[in-house]
Amino acid sequence: MPDLTSTEIAGRIEDLYGAPLGVLASHAQDLPPGMLSAVLGMHDDVAHAERSIAFHRDRLAQLVHPERQIGGHEVSHVLDCSRRIAEAVAVRDVQSKAALAVLQSLGPVSAPQPSPGPVPAVPAPPVPAASTARSR
Repeated sequence: MPDLTSTEIAGRIEDLYGAPLGVLASHAQDLPPGMLSAVLGMHDDVAHAERSIAFHRDRLAQLVHPERQIGGHEVSHVLDCSRRIAEAVAVRDVQSKAALAVLQSLGPVSAPQPSPGPVPAVPAPPVPAASTARSR
């Protein structure tokens, strides 16, 4: 299974549910937790990991720039950035594989139907009153 980017996952979610991601996210807030919430959460985790990778990659490039001297203090920052990149890559890979597996197991969903208004309650049939008179 190839790793998916958050953009590809978003596209698959939109194709599956037939609505833009923003609409789906607001719709999911009105529902109890379910599959839509789960795949949106996976998407958010992958997107967060990708932002973390980009941030720490840029920071690492600044730290190891050829014109910059690396001293003892900077070494700890280089190691920390490297560790954080490795962690974010691991999270991204796991979440994207899980999202792909879940999305492949689901079929397209029909557009959400507006829920009908409350159904008026049917009155119960009257209960005959109990008589204290003797029957013949």
